[in-house]
Amino acid sequence: GPILAVMPWNFPFWQVFRFAAPALMAGNVGLLKHASNVPQCAVKIEEIFRQAGFPEGAFQTLLVGADKVAAIVADDRVMAATLTGSEGAGISLASIAGKHLKKTVLELGGSDPFIVLESADLDAAVSTAVAARMLNNGQSCIAAKRFIVADAIADTFAQRLVEKFQALKIGDPMHPDTDLGPLATPGMLKDLDDLVQECITRGSKVLTGGKPLTDLPGNYYPPTILTDFPPGTPAESEEFFGPVALLFRVANIDEAIALANNIPYGLGASAWTNVEEERDRLINELEAGAVFINGMVKSDPRLPFGGIKRSGYGRELGIQGIHEFVNIKTVWVK
Repeated sequence: GPILAVMPWNFPFWQVFRFAAPALMAGNVGLLKHASNVPQCAVKIEEIFRQAGFPEGAFQTLLVGADKVAAIVADDRVMAATLTGSEGAGISLASIAGKHLKKTVLELGGSDPFIVLESADLDAAVSTAVAARMLNNGQSCIAAKRFIVADAIADTFAQRLVEKFQALKIGDPMHPDTDLGPLATPGMLKDLDDLVQECITRGSKVLTGGKPLTDLPGNYYPPTILTDFPPGTPAESEEFFGPVALLFRVANIDEAIALANNIPYGLGASAWTNVEEERDRLINELEAGAVFINGMVKSDPRLPFGGIKRSGYGRELGIQGIHEFVNIKTVWVK
């Protein structure tokens, strides 16, 4: 039946199609409540479905505010809901849907670990680390945020990461040679800087960056690396939604896995090793919806995507995504 999709602004087309393709394949229809700052994307997506030949009403965009979501979920015609967004938004939607006994799928925030052990290909790990942290100007739930590196290679890794961060070109995102653009809103810039400044105030060390850029028009934050975190900083529990890398040192794989898992989130994890035993432990012991070995975490239409813990529940994409919004019927005939 009709499925309500509450979607975010940061990947305004991909996030919607990631929901819509499996849901419509299963025979459902979609109702889109998109983020309020991307209304033209929302309208265009409905137009794309019509142009593709879908029946009228198979996918509809609702240009409504967040205050209308509760009434839409309560409508008897709406069978279920899915949301990609913040933890608070997910809790709100799940609470509303729960009152009406309607299923939800939630894809929420993350503070993904990027683990680099001593046997890793360091050149590939450093290059991928930059891409994984700077994706969409750092504004991605599956961006690598916590870089957990073995002591034996930590100094080299840190030096190379600083060099690559400092070499990134900051500027107009419409220019093809720009590496890093602005954050989406002034509020997001402030929220990110508040977390960074709290870490610094509590004694964390800044390797590069560390404060907003005031010489550019817009919400620009420089590529930043923080390290040497004393107990009690936001690095232990918060999502840094912007171009800030949190660098940790560990003595061995036991410490790496323990630190990676010591976070409320469990969306994705990237781990780098060329030792088979280490690889197997990372796959089995990391608490995440997806573990990528020697590669960057990404969503792929062929693979199920979603998290655990406070990163949400349910899956998008793959056969598992198709099965999320179907009713399983047991039939017995004598």
